This record gives sequence, structure tokens and C-alpha cells, in this order.
Amino acid sequence: MNDEYFMREALSLARSAECLGEVPVGAVVVREGEILGRGFNSPIGESDPTAHAEIAALRDAARNLGNYRLPGCSLYVTLEPCAMCAGAILHARIARVVYGARDLKTGVHGSVVDLFAVEKLNHHTEIIGGILADDCSSMLSAFFAARRRSREQ
Repeated sequence: MNDEYFMREALSLARSAECLGEVPVGAVVVREGEILGRGFNSPIGESDPTAHAEIAALRDAARNLGNYRLPGCSLYVTLEPCAMCAGAILHARIARVVYGARDLKTGVHGSVVDLFAVEKLNHHTEIIGGILADDCSSMLSAFFAARRRSREQ
């Protein structure tokens, strides 16, 4: 299994978020080829500003492993992480993040700032962006276009 396989799993979860009226972002936590955690955006439905896909996937993986630290794990997410999610990723000791689309408004792997590159931090995560970027971007663009159309009507 490769990065595209796990990103497709994250895209499937993003579709679940979209079906619930949430911004379509999905995430999976993987270790040694096994998905340990899954999540999708649900801040509207849960009335929780922290209910991002990454946070949900990290929580699921931590429960499944019985540990809040997730060393040796990779996180696959359809959208470049925000500052809150980057903090959780670093605290969980995620080894690698693979994301699809860049987030020019809140992304912290260089789109706005690069929190992952701060040398003073005690943990550093490998970051790979652009995996299935067109698929991830298209889903988000279509979602927001539909939302704008419905507001105009």
C-alpha cells in the first residue's frame, strides 16, 4: 500500500463529512500499513471548534493504541493542517504527515507559516504535500461553490 491508497481512504472520509454538511476533510492514522485511526471534519455537528479531521483521527488512533503518543505513525489528511492540528500532530509525536491540498488561508506547512520547520520545537515531523492534490482540491472547491450558490438563492 502506498501514499495514494491511504489518501483515497482519507478522501472517502472527507465525503462522509460532506454528506453531513461539513467541510470535506478526512484523515487516517497509519502504522506499518494498518489504519489505526479515522476522522473527518465535524465542528458544526458537534458544536466543537476542535473537531477537525486530524484531531478525530489522532484521538481514534490513541484510543486504539491506548497511548496518547503515536510514534512511528503517519497521518494522511486531505488538506494541509492548521495551527491547532499541527500542535496536536507534534504533541502526538507523529513521524510523518502526508496531505493533499494546500490551504492558502490557514495552512501551516508554508502556505501561511511553516510551524513544522521551527527548529526550537522538541519534535520534528516529516511533511509531504500534494498527494492526490487535484482530487482533494476539487472536492473542497465543489463544496464551497455549492455553498455559495445556495446562499445566493
